[in-house]
Amino acid sequence: MPLTLYGYWRSSAAYRLRIALNLKGQTYDQVSINLKDGEQTSEAWLAKQPQGLVPLLEDGDKRLVQSPAILEWIEETWPEPALLPTDTEARCLVRGWTSVIGCDIHPVQNLRILNAAAALDGTGFDGMKAWAQRWTQSGLEALERMVADHQRTTPFLFGDQPGMSEVYLVPQMYNARRWDTDLSNCPTLVAADAAARALPAFEKALPENQPDAG
Repeated sequence: MPLTLYGYWRSSAAYRLRIALNLKGQTYDQVSINLKDGEQTSEAWLAKQPQGLVPLLEDGDKRLVQSPAILEWIEETWPEPALLPTDTEARCLVRGWTSVIGCDIHPVQNLRILNAAAALDGTGFDGMKAWAQRWTQSGLEALERMVADHQRTTPFLFGDQPGMSEVYLVPQMYNARRWDTDLSNCPTLVAADAAARALPAFEKALPENQPDAG
């Protein structure tokens, strides 16, 4: 039975799962939950996901929520190609990098947070953009400083192939460009993002290439 990914074409968290599943060579069906139209607040969706969030991954009768947990499940279910290093210290290093995005950058520029921030001061879209730029830029510049000292022989952040670092990085860089964030101080991240996006698994996962894009 194929996997079913409930998401939205612009959802960063759903984007992560598409990348990971593509890298693992797994097929999946997609069901769109239109965040822009508020479909995530419907009774039908809240019955599946009480937080009213995406993504949700169904595997038979299993419903898996929260992209960090789902990504770990994907890695454990299909170990090859590995998205995390084998060494425990290296795994902690990569997980730390991904947590900068997953825990600190992405949540504060999530759509519901952007809407709330704009409503608080009545600044509308301009306020949303300024908020997104502020937290995305400061977070990515901090991450740049973390990863820049790591020795590498390829553009990827850890190892010779894209891994969990790029699974998190590419969607966040997509958001950064969407909000016209200044990335001039993030050359290592820009190079890793470009190298990953050139690969078929990342191209297939691109938001504009999803069936609900528009």
